[in-house]
Amino acid sequence: MSHAKLRTGQNIHPIDGFLRLTTRCYVMRSWTSSLSPSSFGASGDRLPVAARLPNGTSLKHELGSAPGGDVTDPFEVLEGILGSLTAGDGKGPDVVSKQSIERPAVLAEGIQFDGLSLEDFANRALGTEGDDVAPATVGVPVVEDFEEEKEKFEDLHKSILTCDEVLRSVETYLTSFRADLAAVSSEIEHLQDRSTQLNNKLENRKAVEKVLGPEVGAIVVPPAVVRKITEGTMDDGWVKALEELDKRSRIIEAKTKEAKDVKAAQDVRPFVEDVSTKAVERIRDHVVAQIKALRSPNTNAQVIQQNALLRYRNVFGFLSSRQPQLAEAISQAYINTMRWYYSSHFVRYKLALDNLSLYTIDQTDAIALEPASKRSAKSGNAHAIFSIGRRGDILRSSNDGALPSSAAEDDKTMHYLEVPFRAFNLALVDNASAEYSFLTEFFTAQPFQATNRKFTDVFTPTFQLGHDLLRHLIDTTLDALGVLLCVRLTQHSAFELQRRKVPAMDAYINATSMLLWPRFQQIIDAHCDSIRKLAASLPGKPAGSALALTASPANTQSTAPHPLTQRFANFTQGILSLSSEAGDDEPVSHSLGRLRAEFEAFLVRLSKGIADARKRERLLFNNYSLVCTILGDTEGKMAEELKRHFADRRDALNADA
Repeated sequence: MSHAKLRTGQNIHPIDGFLRLTTRCYVMRSWTSSLSPSSFGASGDRLPVAARLPNGTSLKHELGSAPGGDVTDPFEVLEGILGSLTAGDGKGPDVVSKQSIERPAVLAEGIQFDGLSLEDFANRALGTEGDDVAPATVGVPVVEDFEEEKEKFEDLHKSILTCDEVLRSVETYLTSFRADLAAVSSEIEHLQDRSTQLNNKLENRKAVEKVLGPEVGAIVVPPAVVRKITEGTMDDGWVKALEELDKRSRIIEAKTKEAKDVKAAQDVRPFVEDVSTKAVERIRDHVVAQIKALRSPNTNAQVIQQNALLRYRNVFGFLSSRQPQLAEAISQAYINTMRWYYSSHFVRYKLALDNLSLYTIDQTDAIALEPASKRSAKSGNAHAIFSIGRRGDILRSSNDGALPSSAAEDDKTMHYLEVPFRAFNLALVDNASAEYSFLTEFFTAQPFQATNRKFTDVFTPTFQLGHDLLRHLIDTTLDALGVLLCVRLTQHSAFELQRRKVPAMDAYINATSMLLWPRFQQIIDAHCDSIRKLAASLPGKPAGSALALTASPANTQSTAPHPLTQRFANFTQGILSLSSEAGDDEPVSHSLGRLRAEFEAFLVRLSKGIADARKRERLLFNNYSLVCTILGDTEGKMAEELKRHFADRRDALNADA
């Protein structure tokens, strides 16, 4: 095609075509300048998201699009380069203005330079005649102007080449970016697939963990538990760790007995056994150390039992289940230690009680005997032997504490035999209750009979001390009220032991009662014998008439109550007041029946010594009245029966009178 004819077949003026070319190049330069490397920031920076090209977008298509609205008008740019193109600006004749150039209806898509430079192409366009060439008069001024602005066009050409290089680098960069974007997209798809697989695996593992988790958790011993048992101090946390270990061990043993071939249980079992062995060693050392502490002088055993042994009672059960022989040996060592502990302390306490000053009531204090020398030695205390007085307050005393050893050693007052008996047994009951409670709680893994045997082994020497003290108090005494008070104190101790649920002392209580009741009956027998002897010494009939003329004692005998009646009534009232709640199975009723029969026989024989029948009846009436008066406020079943009996005797004599 000729240089004057475009591919569209339309005639375009060379200047118009050149302007179009120049305008397009300048637009491209302006657009590419905004895409220069400096506009993208420092090296290695990515294009912003808005600059990314979508897949399938042609770079050529993007470059062919019109520039934005903020791009300078190309005619103004060209005018700035070449000067004013308007007519009459004084730069030369016949200069074609912008308005004189006729705009073609259709723009050429591209201009073929055919390998020519811009200068050669312009020369050829202006100097070569063609079919559709514009008149020469138009091209001559343009050539002259072009020659004048040749350097500017060369600079423009270089700028266009630079723009081409920049666009080429941008194209390369965008192509690489699109490849990287495709790679990233592929990687994201791979990660999505990988995430899906991991989610599936996670769900599968959760399903498996839901089934196997409890089984594994029941077998595995946490490291914290192992560390606490092997290296930690023995405190409440240590006990909890041991319980956790015991729980795991029992589960493993159960699975082994069920013949379940669980590989995890087989692997963990040797390790659990090693930790259990270490725990047994630490338990043994701890218990042995506390047993040694009990042997220290002036040691309070109950403090060590409560703070150092009972606090960790579960650990001894663990030792018993793992090493029963070792547990039995430690139990025997504890029994021997506590046997020595209680026996030594109660021996010292018994010696302190032996220092108490006690009233002496022996065979010379029988109810019917009244030696003058003995009465003077007692300084008027004879009536108190057969009167209960305030001695019964010891049964209702609110002071449940035993008499301290130091107080017993320094006490110089006189006491009856029930005072040391009560003090010793109070201390014995308190210590025995505490020890039995400890044995029951500490040796929980052992049966009830084994605990009772241990208790008996510990307190057998101490029980023997209590019986020795009781024999020393009652073997030679004739204090029936004191012995009966000891019986009631023993019964109170039995009730207290039942309330505290300590059945292991029943043997001691029964043995104590077996010592007291026979001695009580022996004392009553001694009093009956004394009354019988006194009655036998009385005359069985009044004196003769010959003697009546003289001042015979029989003839002048008083009808006042006999002194024995006073002692008998006080003694009976004391026994009845101590037996107000007694049952029919006690020997008190039978003993009182024998004593009453001997006393009535004595009164009958005494009355026979009076010749006057009226005086004889008056004597009996006065004695029976005194007995009824003294027994008047006594309560109880036996007291009512005895009061009714003597009241009937008195009333019968009054009616006869």
